[in-house]
Amino acid sequence: MEHDGVLEYGYISDNIKTVREKISETAIKYNRDPDSITVIGVSKTHPAEAAAVALYEGLTDLGENRTEELLDKALILEDLKLDPKWHMIGTLQRRKVKQLIGVTSLIHSVDSIKLLEEISARSVSAGVVTDILFELNIAEEESKHGFLPSQLNEITEIMLSKLPGVKSRGIMTMAPFTDSEYVIEKVFDKTREVFLSLSEIFSNDDFNVLSMGMSNDYQMAVKYASTHLRIGTAIFGRR
Repeated sequence: MEHDGVLEYGYISDNIKTVREKISETAIKYNRDPDSITVIGVSKTHPAEAAAVALYEGLTDLGENRTEELLDKALILEDLKLDPKWHMIGTLQRRKVKQLIGVTSLIHSVDSIKLLEEISARSVSAGVVTDILFELNIAEEESKHGFLPSQLNEITEIMLSKLPGVKSRGIMTMAPFTDSEYVIEKVFDKTREVFLSLSEIFSNDDFNVLSMGMSNDYQMAVKYASTHLRIGTAIFGRR
């Protein structure tokens, strides 16, 4: 590692290598192409220098839970001549949408029709189209955001309405935080079923993103067809 100011984060290189090896091993086991799986490094609460190391080590995508942290890091990394694809993966308030338009590559956490309409309106005003995912609360946990399985008709209707400022790219979910692999796999399997069902309805090559899997369950997510893994601790260490 020869980049000034980032020597202390050298362990990130080994972590990324380990994560990629496990992804590759699992993908091959389930007849998937490892290169079809995007690793999003979630640098939440870690400094921009740590995010920079991840980019130097080959990651192309970074994710943040908070608008302010994403924007702050984007400016710092821009000064370092680094231009990752930014993913907004946390709860997004409508009043903060304007700040992210034109900055994010993908907003994972669209959890209401009103938020989707706000993103579309702000995107139209800015002259861009914003890629989004619908967040699903498959496990129906009261503590989590997202559309419930019973609301899938709402997703279908809004997608068919084709809001001009957004492009629906797929769906996102979070598995319950539990030691039960059975519970996690059940959620991932159900989410995959929903994803495939929606893909058939829209027959759109752009609807091809299934975002699920984090540091504690990303290998299971690979088994159940996840295309985008949101990995923080396994890359950057504990916060």
